[in-house]
Amino acid sequence: MSNVKTFTNGFIKENPVFILLLGLCPTLGVTTSAINGLGMGLATTFVLFMANMVVSMVKKGIPDKVRIPAYIVIIASFVTIVDLAMAAYAFDLHRSLGLFIPLIVVNCVVLGRAEAFASKNNVVSSMVDGLGMGLGFTFALTLLGAVRELLGSNAIFNIKLVEADGMIVFVLAPGAFIALAYLIALMNKLSKK
Repeated sequence: MSNVKTFTNGFIKENPVFILLLGLCPTLGVTTSAINGLGMGLATTFVLFMANMVVSMVKKGIPDKVRIPAYIVIIASFVTIVDLAMAAYAFDLHRSLGLFIPLIVVNCVVLGRAEAFASKNNVVSSMVDGLGMGLGFTFALTLLGAVRELLGSNAIFNIKLVEADGMIVFVLAPGAFIALAYLIALMNKLSKK
């Protein structure tokens, strides 16, 4: 498989949110705004990229019986780096994302890519896969956050577009499900063309 195809799979054919329906907990939980979606997506992208790279490098040295726990330790190391860096340099975003940052450790997208791709492919392909999947995840979270923020508060990236009340349901949990359902339907329709 070429690296270009590996990279674009995360956006189109195997988008973690819109096609594979993975990582829905942070997807629904943090996407009350576009900036939250972008921040969570980029944090996950960093972890995916680094974890895929390291797993691909050390895969032959990890016994099968401890493969998954070893991957989780690798992932947790990079999540800790992201968590501490965000706390130091993007405190407002860190506070807004809250518990969802440490939960990247158990995100199905990250562990799934380590197990399904990085453990079976070379380092460069694994890094490209991590970057593609991560950016596809970032795109999905940012798009969902933008839709919810636009409909819920008439703003995008915290910039008020209209001085009027939005539809509050889109800022709340039910709005996440409604917006995600329509975006998945739209992506399915576009992918069939």
